[in-house]
Amino acid sequence: MSDRLRVLPQYLLPKQALTQLMGALARRESGGATTWTIQRFIARYGVNMDEAAEPDPAAYKSFNEFFTRPLKPGARPLADAPLVCPVDGAISQFGPVQGDQVVQAKGHFYSTTALVGGDAELARRFQDGQFATIYLSPRDYHRIHMPCAGRLTRMIYVPGALFSVNPTTARGVPGLFARNERVVCVFEGTGAVRGPFVLVLVGATIVGSMATVWHGVVNPPRSGQVREWTYADRDITLAQGEEMGRFLLGSTVVLLFPRDAVGGHAPAFDAGWAPGKPVRLGERMAG
Repeated sequence: MSDRLRVLPQYLLPKQALTQLMGALARRESGGATTWTIQRFIARYGVNMDEAAEPDPAAYKSFNEFFTRPLKPGARPLADAPLVCPVDGAISQFGPVQGDQVVQAKGHFYSTTALVGGDAELARRFQDGQFATIYLSPRDYHRIHMPCAGRLTRMIYVPGALFSVNPTTARGVPGLFARNERVVCVFEGTGAVRGPFVLVLVGATIVGSMATVWHGVVNPPRSGQVREWTYADRDITLAQGEEMGRFLLGSTVVLLFPRDAVGGHAPAFDAGWAPGKPVRLGERMAG
């Protein structure tokens, strides 16, 4: 069966209603029922609780509290590299931006302009730059950290669909990451990486919401309109490896870098990187 056929049922599902329902259930504090749900989830997906700051499933009041659990100090040491991996997950795609086109999967592309919500001027800053897309599975740690030091300049909420973002859907739904609901975070590099870079938090089916450390929960509300915040009057600077946001139920992160981001040249991804490879927060990503 082709990937197009496999994802056909997703076009028919009431994805918005399902996401709202699951978000409400994940926020609920239901005592023993919550603990039972968490224990079943851990067993189903093989979640490693030994590295969690709180390894006891009964200590979490809600599923969301468990899902966004912090790790023990030192669980993810940072590599000595200009760019480190910002999440635990698996590499979807990475490499050069071809003009303004980003590879989604073999034979599938989307534009940087569409990804950032239609801002062509912002997208032009990444013309012929580099990108990386990392998928977070249910078992992964779901906080997002900074790949390099940066000062926040803008945040853009882009409404959209809520397709799944698993590898099958990435191969079967054209323009998936520029089609789904997303939060675009724009930074200026302040360390080894200079110039602008973007982290895009992509929503998905049953992703109850996305949050950032400077704003809190971005969605809901889901107004159906593009919303933008600018931070010229605030100094929000985050160090490499510092937490910048989280998914309340998992999804995908897309990163964009300009062609002269590292010492005047394009980031060179680690030689061991390949689509499908598992990666962990803090590992060397590029230099």
